[in-house]
Amino acid sequence: MGTDAAANGLVFSHAQKYIGEQVSLALDRIDPTVIARAVEILLKAGAVFVYGAGRSGIIGRAFAMRLVQVGLTAYVIGESVTPIVRSGDAVFILSGRGESYSSIQAANIVRREGAQLIVVTARPTSKLAHVGTLLIPVDFPEDPARPELAPLGTLFESASLRLTDALIADVMAARGENESSMRRRHAIII
Repeated sequence: MGTDAAANGLVFSHAQKYIGEQVSLALDRIDPTVIARAVEILLKAGAVFVYGAGRSGIIGRAFAMRLVQVGLTAYVIGESVTPIVRSGDAVFILSGRGESYSSIQAANIVRREGAQLIVVTARPTSKLAHVGTLLIPVDFPEDPARPELAPLGTLFESASLRLTDALIADVMAARGENESSMRRRHAIII
């Protein structure tokens, strides 16, 4: 599209529409019974542990924060104050490719400890997808426009944020929470 198009905001306009449409289509393909099962696992867990590497990890941290705000016990795997996963807990792993060594290593520990494992990945045939208790596939068909408008893992990461925020809405409803009750649990960040 060139620098003139970028200067006029044409690339931005096209990219934001493309990302929004692709993310909506991917999330619409998720079976509602899978979402209901994910919420059930989260609500029954003694604690929820969240993991993701790179930008997926940033999305995971945002999700863990919301889980705490909605009244659940949640930790981010890799933090120094995170305890060991135990049977009765749930682990929520976000991994675009589903092949990262750290994600698979975390999943193996989860299996050994007997916790529930929810896997969100763009590759439902990946190693990580096969070891999960529950798979939430967020996949995108090959598209030649994607590298220019949504490079690397942009679509997966954008979809993961919308997915986890929408899961929070379900958890809120199930627990009878609202924005006011969540605000009382909002961390003081300086």
